[in-house]
Amino acid sequence: MTETVDQHVPDQLAPVDENALAALFTAARTANTFAPTPVSDQQLTDIWELARWAPTGANTQPLRVMFVRTEAGHQRLVAHMNEGNKAKTSSAPAVAILAVDTRFHEHMGTLLPFKPELGQLYATNEAIRSSTAQLNATLQAGYFILAVRARGLAAGPMSGFDAAGLDADFFPEGQWRSLLVINIGYPGQDPWFDRLPRLDYTECVRWE
Repeated sequence: MTETVDQHVPDQLAPVDENALAALFTAARTANTFAPTPVSDQQLTDIWELARWAPTGANTQPLRVMFVRTEAGHQRLVAHMNEGNKAKTSSAPAVAILAVDTRFHEHMGTLLPFKPELGQLYATNEAIRSSTAQLNATLQAGYFILAVRARGLAAGPMSGFDAAGLDADFFPEGQWRSLLVINIGYPGQDPWFDRLPRLDYTECVRWE
């Protein structure tokens, strides 16, 4: 006789509803124009409060964010964007520059208190430190985009910019290095391009 085990599923693992799935995934689109409606500091803070829960290896959390909101900041940032991204960035009421903290390991005593010596490993091995930072900051960036959507705003992530010029302008101390620029706001006029195809699972998934 097979015994049935009643396994309780924690509330936080309950599936989200279809509206949430649409907002985060199936209906979500990259915005290319933005309405002039302001985005508040509290809204931006709330985005980070969600994004910071992304999983990272050894809890390294190397992602850093600079929110650009002022007209002067926009002008400086637009100067470093590729030509096709200048208008998009100009129209966004807020822009997040996502960056990698190259000295993330200095926080390991706080972030991994049961194994603080890992910080010393990262400090003495530049190759491991760099690859760890890049991988985990990129993972956090994906969660950041989902956090923007979860807060009811549109995200316009872009990698088309002069990273060296942007870093020299916004992060002159050299510790943070830009990873991604994300326009944030409410969709403007004709904000969406036609949706491009996605590969079917039969082309991307294998079963064993």
